[in-house]
Amino acid sequence: MDIKYRLLNENDLDIFVRMRIAQLREEGAKEDIDLTPALYDYYSRHMADDTFISWIAEDDGRIIATSGMSIVEKPPYFGCPSGRIGLLSSMFTNKSYRRMGIAKELLSRVVEEARKRSCGTVQITASDMGVLLYTDFGFEKNGNFMQLKL
Repeated sequence: MDIKYRLLNENDLDIFVRMRIAQLREEGAKEDIDLTPALYDYYSRHMADDTFISWIAEDDGRIIATSGMSIVEKPPYFGCPSGRIGLLSSMFTNKSYRRMGIAKELLSRVVEEARKRSCGTVQITASDMGVLLYTDFGFEKNGNFMQLKL
């Protein structure tokens, strides 16, 4: 096994979208629409304007793990004076490659991208499976997160 890490590019979107959908299914999401066109649209637009960054891991040229971070901007606040926030998503590793440090390496690389882009904070809504990875990395739970589905 020779794991290689690189940035996602447009040519990777087919497999990247399939892996994102696999991740959502594994997390128990209710699949009531075809999300594929919306994912292609989102990733294409935000990769083009550099507000979506993804590091991927490959084994023998095959993508086996993904990361993703959307950069959003809010009015500055005391906890984030730049107002720039990295929102993590698409953290997914194929089952046969888990517990090998691959997700931790991807997380490290994507967090470094957040630093380079002057993000003041990085956030994620972690699955039960991912909580240990993020807490070990230094993420802290924030009980203030609330959501209204429209």
